[in-house]
Amino acid sequence: PGFPGTSISENSPIASHIRDSGVGGVVLFDNDPLLQVTERNIISPEQLSELIGQLHSLAGTPLFVSVDQEGGRVARLKENRGFPPSFSAKALGVLNDPAFTEKVSEATARTLVKYGINLNLAPVVDVDLNPLNLVIGAKERSFSSDPKAVAAQAAAFIKGQHRHNIITCLKHFPRHGSSSNDSHLGLVDVTDNWSEIELIPYRDIISSGLCDMVMTAH
Repeated sequence: PGFPGTSISENSPIASHIRDSGVGGVVLFDNDPLLQVTERNIISPEQLSELIGQLHSLAGTPLFVSVDQEGGRVARLKENRGFPPSFSAKALGVLNDPAFTEKVSEATARTLVKYGINLNLAPVVDVDLNPLNLVIGAKERSFSSDPKAVAAQAAAFIKGQHRHNIITCLKHFPRHGSSSNDSHLGLVDVTDNWSEIELIPYRDIISSGLCDMVMTAH
């Protein structure tokens, strides 16, 4: 679950859920468009470190603390809030240098570890097939329109994260790159425009043993 607030107390609902109900993880956001809140959980490095410390202290077993730190426009730890700058997936795909992608990913992983985050809801393995796609292509969240390039870049990203014990998550299964609508806002039906090649990154990464988990399209 997510929760509102940049700090928590012993009486906070999320504290009770973790301490008393066995919730095993949380997801943190920098803003909440639906509630028109621009500081949902993350304001600054110092505040984030304190919040995550509070969360971990409540858990009887190790807690998943997750963010969407893809890079570029989808980065919960933003440069304007005191965190390091990041590359978008598209920028890394254009460079097409898996070794460089792995180094960039390692830098991101070191930042996540510093603040107690252990699960990154990334990389995006959607294939950039629809130029009118507003949620993937327009936000530069896809590495490429070539599924093999997506797989190679995503694998490099995962390796960089794994080197610092960050768990990763492939998304958005079964495919979101060929869609026309935004699944954050409602049901997205890809029945008539999906392509078999959109499954290639999943097949390649899963068969290589690099897949930790998969996020289904929400």
